[in-house]
Amino acid sequence: MRRPQFILMMALPLSFIALMLFGCQSTKITEDEFSKENIVAVMNRVNDYTYAHPYTKTDRDWIRSTYYTGVMALYETTKDPKVLNQAMHWAQKHNWAEGPGTDPACKMTCGQTYLKLHFLKNDPRMFAKIRSFVDGQIENAERPARKIWDYCDSLYVGPPTMAMLGKATGRQKYYRYLNEVYWDVTDYLLDKEYGLFYRDKRYFDAKTKNGKKVFWARGNGWVIAGIPRVLEYLPSNNPHYNDYVHLLRTMAESIADLQGEDGLWRTNLTDPDQYPAPDTSCSTFFCYAMAWGINNGCLDRQKYLPVVIKTWIGLVNSVHPNGKLGWVQPPDYEPGVVQFSNTHEYAAGAFLLAGSEVIKLSCDKINQ
Repeated sequence: MRRPQFILMMALPLSFIALMLFGCQSTKITEDEFSKENIVAVMNRVNDYTYAHPYTKTDRDWIRSTYYTGVMALYETTKDPKVLNQAMHWAQKHNWAEGPGTDPACKMTCGQTYLKLHFLKNDPRMFAKIRSFVDGQIENAERPARKIWDYCDSLYVGPPTMAMLGKATGRQKYYRYLNEVYWDVTDYLLDKEYGLFYRDKRYFDAKTKNGKKVFWARGNGWVIAGIPRVLEYLPSNNPHYNDYVHLLRTMAESIADLQGEDGLWRTNLTDPDQYPAPDTSCSTFFCYAMAWGINNGCLDRQKYLPVVIKTWIGLVNSVHPNGKLGWVQPPDYEPGVVQFSNTHEYAAGAFLLAGSEVIKLSCDKINQ
């Protein structure tokens, strides 16, 4: 792997500098936040706590399914059979079925884990039911997509499954439907001036008491974190491939400029004073997407590495000693109050995704 070059920044603490000195022979980082061992350790702590403290006994809805996208990232990082068995047990318990409810995007989220497991096990039965559901959507869904896919969160919970189905089956129809949905929703909800997404049409003209626009942070987290999960499976010669890369860059630039001094973001991106507490449910997604962008050559390493490092430190500092991830905004659709005691499974899943990419930036990983 080509060794990247970096600018040493005087304002960075020693742990930052250690990460950026990729010679590494004279700099020990195995005991700091960015050693492979410590990243894996905090990922395991968060997973163990989340698995032992489920918000409900059994489910395959968007909340638990988002958690399992992170569980699969933990397995891919560690190759720990216990983690793989955790995911297999969950999928088997639900008989590989699509999610509950009526929202088509949320019904697809569990398919991301089913298809990951299929890619490991080569068993098409694992995604047969989710494929059947998506086939029905392609044939019978209302057009344009924004009639049903009318909120920005949908761009994480649904589109990656379509991209993965395209790879699993070789059928172009899944990529076509993916692009139809994705770009109609994007045209509808993206504010091109700010480079950020409105959660839904209710917020096009909304203002806070400070006169600022309302860009819900986790909503934008859903969107930017979904882009890598599409790009991983979308052929690079697809007509929209570069559009996804461009959107990742646009959002990353807007989001990075709004980062808090503690490395985390607030629930309203453009009015952090509306609710000044940090929010890890957006920050985990931002960390994942930017780290993935660096690792895959989509984002400038010198510009975004300090953002990612600062975010990861803020996230690790938000983990309780028992592995509970704190400062998680509860389920919502707009900016709101967050407390250190708040946690939820979707943010734990995003934390695991972030760790799986941050670990690729660590010294011992890059020098392999």
